[in-house]
Amino acid sequence: MKTTGFIFDLDGVIVDTAKYHYLAWKKLADQLGIEFSKEDNENFKGVSRKRCLEILLEMGGLSVTSEQFDAWLVEKNEDYLLYIETMDETEILADVPRVLSYLKEKNIPMALGSASKNAKPILEKVQLLSYFETIVDGTQVTKAKPDPEVFLIAANRLGISPEHCIVFEDALAGIAAANAAKMISVGIGEADVLSDAHYNFKDFTEINLSFIDSLIQ
Repeated sequence: MKTTGFIFDLDGVIVDTAKYHYLAWKKLADQLGIEFSKEDNENFKGVSRKRCLEILLEMGGLSVTSEQFDAWLVEKNEDYLLYIETMDETEILADVPRVLSYLKEKNIPMALGSASKNAKPILEKVQLLSYFETIVDGTQVTKAKPDPEVFLIAANRLGISPEHCIVFEDALAGIAAANAAKMISVGIGEADVLSDAHYNFKDFTEINLSFIDSLIQ
């Protein structure tokens, strides 16, 4: 039997930190006099912090010095870190531990592949760090999703060829990255939005263990 590896995105797949990103971006947008809605925040999912700020400034028609740009990046992250400071196991999305525990019981290698630069502290706070053999986050990649770099690094660290890896993602950019890496993509969220994924589920409560078995085989 060929070895299969599972790679999970963090935000919107394992925990819902999108609400905290939204609050932090909204605070900065309000400060800059830019209208920023929850719908706007959808476009920031799976996108690097730098690119998100570029989009926000484009929305407001603002051009700034690189020093000011970097200062706002830091400010947004500090606000975000204050929000996630209070996170605990209650933040884990429904039925995620059931799937992770099943994979662990079967000794299936797992990695985290996330644009977040705070992935490890978040996993520690929600008590899930021990499930993952390796964490590849925004501090270790040079190209953001939809580039497949994050997933290819994860596969390499697991010692598994990309075509034998399965990626769970909630963002369009993440699905595109998984597909570009020639991996099997599982979309978590709205099927009409994530229509390029090989499989779609609204959340982990819809995932049967027989489906996981089919991926392992």
